[in-house]
Amino acid sequence: MSAEEDLIDYSDEELQTTDAAPAAANGEAKKDAAATGATDAQGSYAGVHSTSFRDFLLKPELLKAITDCGFEHPSMIQQNCIPQAILGADILGQAKSGLGKTAIFVLATLQQIEPVAGECSVLVMCHTRELAFQIKNEYARFSKYLPDVKTSVFYGGTPIQDNINVLQNKETHPHIIVATPGRLNALVRDKHLRLGNVQRFVLDECDKMLDQIDMRRDVQEIFRATPTQKQVMMFSATLSPEVLPICRKFMRNPSEYIEKEEAKLTLHGLQQYYVKLTEAEKNRKLNDLLDELEYNQVIIFVKSTLRCTELDKLLRECNFPSIAVHSGVSQEERIKRYQKFKEFKERICVSTDVFGRGIDIERINLAINYDLPGDADSYLHRVGRAGRFGTKGVAISFVSSEQDQEVLQQVEKRFAVALPEYPKEGIDVKSYMAA
Repeated sequence: MSAEEDLIDYSDEELQTTDAAPAAANGEAKKDAAATGATDAQGSYAGVHSTSFRDFLLKPELLKAITDCGFEHPSMIQQNCIPQAILGADILGQAKSGLGKTAIFVLATLQQIEPVAGECSVLVMCHTRELAFQIKNEYARFSKYLPDVKTSVFYGGTPIQDNINVLQNKETHPHIIVATPGRLNALVRDKHLRLGNVQRFVLDECDKMLDQIDMRRDVQEIFRATPTQKQVMMFSATLSPEVLPICRKFMRNPSEYIEKEEAKLTLHGLQQYYVKLTEAEKNRKLNDLLDELEYNQVIIFVKSTLRCTELDKLLRECNFPSIAVHSGVSQEERIKRYQKFKEFKERICVSTDVFGRGIDIERINLAINYDLPGDADSYLHRVGRAGRFGTKGVAISFVSSEQDQEVLQQVEKRFAVALPEYPKEGIDVKSYMAA
């Protein structure tokens, strides 16, 4: 079955019916958005260039929470997408890692929400449990002055009965649900969760959610269980030409913010280097780098669970206290380790691609690819863990095979960036550490 065939498509009859009727909650806003040219490709957005979050005319409770977080100036993608999202337009957004894509849908949905006891009106899905947990925390910090808004996070690896108990009680039933598709599908399939009141449907890291056929099927099942008339928002740092039409199938006249020049997706505050070496030399070189470099926090990426466990053990034996995060660790323990790292209680984390996307830990300023990933997209997501929101950082990749060399060439070609060899004399600490 081709990717195109395995996609949702409304029948012509359904489209005529729903297009003719006024859209629930956001139809007029979509017309306004269309009138401003918001549905065109990048370059035709409503001309909003905000220098402050106050320009978005958000609820006072949201502005107060934003101030508490220390945010002042929105990034370019936030300037372009937040006004359209608040108006109710479907949004398809792409920008490099660390520019606050999560805040777009969190702020827009909190701005629009009118909580009704026992009803879920906002549904957010992502591909990993850690990311779901992080998004739930983002909702918690931005809704701290909106006590009536309840948010829950549902993912596999935890007792499903706990989720069922939350959903069965009208007092605890969330208005916003953040979840991974597998667990959400199980709750919907067994009729513990009804999605008939969902008004906002969000996919974070949407390319990862839709390019794998099994995950896409779960997403589609959930999508079908929600009302036809709803706002759909999708975000990622990478949107390939193959996945774009798939995303659009779920949307109607989306307001698109797509970075057409892939060179602009590179992180310009981030110094990127490679080290050519044999597999046997990797451990010694890693030890030397951790001794030589100054850093706030470092994340080290490996290609398998076994290598993650072994490298973590080796680092601790060499007096580099580290933690390991991979799919072999129980869900409860993974979240515990994620929190410790996020709260700066640990400074070194060895991880598989579980932490390769979306995870936002602002103190990471050194990312090391102990094992290079298999493609340029994964490379971009990984190194994006360092140098978030325009801050400085360093990424160093170990190249030990022909395949590694090919991935490096892909990265250089696709993102129009030269990756130099790591200098023998090292690098100036002032070039990547805040004074």
